[in-house]
Amino acid sequence: MQNSPQDLRNKILGRKGEDLTVKYLKRKGYKILKRNFRTQFGEADIVALSPDGYTCFVEVKARESDAFGIPAEAVTREKQRRYRLMAGLWCSMKREEVPIRYDVASVWEGELEYFENAFI
Repeated sequence: MQNSPQDLRNKILGRKGEDLTVKYLKRKGYKILKRNFRTQFGEADIVALSPDGYTCFVEVKARESDAFGIPAEAVTREKQRRYRLMAGLWCSMKREEVPIRYDVASVWEGELEYFENAFI
């Protein structure tokens, strides 16, 4: 089944948000470990290593308007739970425990607002 034009627009918007976030993180000295880390629990948009040694799982939320609230508000408790599961899987795959942090990148009207330690 083909994607609707709205689905395609959302994918393009999401990809632009991720690209903007990756550029931001690199400027801040982060190393991008993985984009679109897919697991049975869902997909982490970006996994990055912070300059201070945290493995950061970054959820990117991009919106064209605030009709449904600001982008960061869309990171629900369920999404947070899945991110914790993905981080546990990451550690299992790497066979080591690493300090983990959960960040959210909120992209609205082409502007990025970045929240470190957005949830625990």
